[in-house]
Amino acid sequence: MKSLKYTWILCLAFLSVGFISCNDDDEYFDDKYQDVKIVIDQIYLEDYESSVPDRPVTFARLGQLIRVEGSGLYGMKKVYINGYETYFNRAYVTDKSMLIQINSNTPIVDAEPEDRNVILFVKDKTQTPHDFIIRAASPTVTSISNTLPKAKETVTVYGTGLDETTKVTLPGGIEVTDITNSEDGDWYSFTMPSGVTESGHILSEGANGQAQSPSYFNYSSCMILDFDGNGTQGSWSWSETGSMTNADDLVNDPAGSGRGKCLPIVPKRLLTAGVSSGKPRVSECWTAGNDDELDDWTRMTKYIPATTPLTEVALQFDIYVANPWSGTGYIQICLINNFNYAGIGSDDDGANNVVTFYVPWITSGGIVPFSTEGWQTVTIPFSQFNKYATLIADKEATQPTFQTVIDDRNAATYRNFGMGFVNTDFSYLDVKVTSTPFTGPEIYIDNWRVVPCKSVVISDYPEDEETAK
Repeated sequence: MKSLKYTWILCLAFLSVGFISCNDDDEYFDDKYQDVKIVIDQIYLEDYESSVPDRPVTFARLGQLIRVEGSGLYGMKKVYINGYETYFNRAYVTDKSMLIQINSNTPIVDAEPEDRNVILFVKDKTQTPHDFIIRAASPTVTSISNTLPKAKETVTVYGTGLDETTKVTLPGGIEVTDITNSEDGDWYSFTMPSGVTESGHILSEGANGQAQSPSYFNYSSCMILDFDGNGTQGSWSWSETGSMTNADDLVNDPAGSGRGKCLPIVPKRLLTAGVSSGKPRVSECWTAGNDDELDDWTRMTKYIPATTPLTEVALQFDIYVANPWSGTGYIQICLINNFNYAGIGSDDDGANNVVTFYVPWITSGGIVPFSTEGWQTVTIPFSQFNKYATLIADKEATQPTFQTVIDDRNAATYRNFGMGFVNTDFSYLDVKVTSTPFTGPEIYIDNWRVVPCKSVVISDYPEDEETAK
């Protein structure tokens, strides 16, 4: 009966013709009610889908419906939330209760300091302010600029609703409070402290509550190749002018961050000789392949369950490009050694092939020169590799998991994982590119790895989730 009661209340609220604040032609606005003291005892969140449909709360979010409980509410003329006049339907106002939906236009961080987190209840002859926290939608984390940072490097966390982040907790419980915030709440940054040895998620606290990143921060348990002894680089048919890279092509970290060796995706010897336009297979770097036990990714299921959906497991690598890159050249990534590095639009780019492409200088808005300040992390979910994207789009197909990736690699004639540079003509995100000779910039790659990448939104009321389970 309780659930039906609140379902009925909500239906009445949302089926009402409109929210109104005043109509002087009836008893509701009689003068005898205008000096009755307004008392607020409790505010409740109304949510018929919750296990607690009428929940006492200390905060609410934009768009949510709240019930105010107290006395002297009948005859209410106006309600201001964070200084914003908020309309309500007087049909749902009694002396002891009223319903209010928090308008999505209510200011949060832009509210005047004296109005922020205050609901002001107003009649003609009396008014009552009530302290109550107003938040925007639950904050989210969409990406992290550098997920394997060295101490003293800057880490920027991107997302939504990250306004006024005041504390960040890193894996291992290490707290950071010296934080730089964006004005729009779409990022915050901090300096990586020393002594962070554990991996996992970043947890932040701000004006809109807690936000949690995927659990890939400082994560190296599933390293493919870091060019410093973890993983094995393969090399064959090497020549001074050939595409194959070997250990001699590696360089010391040009950013001076202490990362050790890294891969110039186009080695200096090839840049010096010149990379012609229209050239496939400019360069290639591979893992050792079949005879190396590290190339059997079954070893990774100790950390990432084999049943993980491919939207929740990703390839990560780090990239450093000090000078702007645009107009020509891109990276092809292959899960097995069965491709020619012929690039986008070639036979390599078939719908059922385990390849993907990285073209950072083309966005949905067109060509934007790409460069980085120090090392930056690239995250590509396996769901974006051609074969798996095709399977996921086919709702009748068996949906791929991490085990699918493992099986595809182990069933291949050559299970080397590889990455290479291509300088062909291509079309990408509706941008048509005619290649030109590639003369730079120098592009450095490091730390090929597999990571969990499940997005998380922290529930305001996790007990609801437990009840649902």
